[in-house]
Amino acid sequence: MKNSFGTNVIVTLFGESHGQQIGVVIDGLAPGLEVNDDFINSQLAKRRPSGKISTSRVEMDEYQIVSGVVNGLTTGTPICILIPNTNTKSSDYEKLKTVPRPGHADYTACCKYHGFQDPRGGGHFSGRITAPLVAAGAIAIDALAKKGIVIGSHIARCAGVDDKKIMGSNLAVDNDELKKTLAKLNEADFALIDDSVKSAMIEKMEAAAAEGDSVGGVLETAIAGLPAGIGEPWFDTFESVMSHMLFSVPAIKGVEFGDGFAMTDMMGSQSNDSFYMDGDKVKTKTNHNGGINGGITNGMPVVFSCAVKPTPSIYKKQDSVNLKEGKNEELVIEGRHDPAIIHRARVVVDSVVALVLVDMLSGRYGTDYLAD
Repeated sequence: MKNSFGTNVIVTLFGESHGQQIGVVIDGLAPGLEVNDDFINSQLAKRRPSGKISTSRVEMDEYQIVSGVVNGLTTGTPICILIPNTNTKSSDYEKLKTVPRPGHADYTACCKYHGFQDPRGGGHFSGRITAPLVAAGAIAIDALAKKGIVIGSHIARCAGVDDKKIMGSNLAVDNDELKKTLAKLNEADFALIDDSVKSAMIEKMEAAAAEGDSVGGVLETAIAGLPAGIGEPWFDTFESVMSHMLFSVPAIKGVEFGDGFAMTDMMGSQSNDSFYMDGDKVKTKTNHNGGINGGITNGMPVVFSCAVKPTPSIYKKQDSVNLKEGKNEELVIEGRHDPAIIHRARVVVDSVVALVLVDMLSGRYGTDYLAD
């Protein structure tokens, strides 16, 4: 079972949704980085359920850092963060070990682990396990911000309702203006560039919840202030490493950099981003390639989108199978589930992006880069 990611800064996840604790180990972070408890808590709060558009399972996420931090600073040795599970109803999941939920990992988990997997709350496959990623990512986000590198995401689309986009706007070619927008998004509980569409999105989410169904959407993420030269030309391109981590986030089913698939309808003369000198800096007039050429960052804003599928745990009657008896069976699930996870997933995406960046930047400049 592979639960670790990274080459220079390695992140290892552990725990199950209804186990005693979940947690993360971060190995390789430079010594001397600030660990801000207030910021970690604020990031965890963005992931926490809220109202009718989220599950009723609310965990306080009272994390504990048990190693690698002394007097609020990293020591350079492995950091271990533990988060207790305190609000569980395991009886809701007894049936799922033999009757898997469509669209969920119940069946594939059974295939891989021969029935020994923990079925409660989705076990190790649950979105609950993203909480430690957010805690770890908060340390990385804070350290990157001190180097002038800012990450942010917004709900570009949900249930057919669109927000304004970064791609195609001036924000995609202006790191300074982009940082201002990302700062606004990072302060918001429900991250949108155009707040006027908020009520329409929430209405769609609440309508799905009322019907026992769920909705998905698209997250657009941007990185401002990232230096040129990050990434490798072939198997560890910036896109491939970042996509590897992004596809590890539950419910992410597609990743698109820059204009992505829309570039297939362009001519080369349109999709190429012309260079020009701005003082002593090389910039591009457009940013169709999302700040990356040949797998390597070019110093322009990095922009990409993630497709987030509808939450697979829904309350409608569905067709499934009884694995124990080898026959078809209808399934109506119980438990507490989200009609939409996109508004909670955006801080998870920001967090894993930050962890990839500290890993790749450490590979390029050395592990002390963030502490310089």
